Amino acid sequence: MSDPMLATVVDTQALLRTIAAAFVAGVGVTFIFSLAIVGVARFAEANRDERPLAAAAFGVLALIALVAAAAAVTIGIIVMTRK
Repeated sequence: MSDPMLATVVDTQALLRTIAAAFVAGVGVTFIFSLAIVGVARFAEANRDERPLAAAAFGVLALIALVAAAAAVTIGIIVMTRK
């Protein structure tokens, strides 16, 4: 027999939303940071091969991805401290 009090202790909807948000945030931030790593690596390679246009494009990719990753972490900290 199930205890009717258990339903009020565990908010299943909120728990599932939290799990989904954590998964999306974790995968999203990891993907964005991986773009920054690719950008830096390709920037160095293109710069070494004397391809300035490709180097600039990969440098911009790396910079945008680093800013996005930092913004995601900052937003996450703000959200956690306000609850």
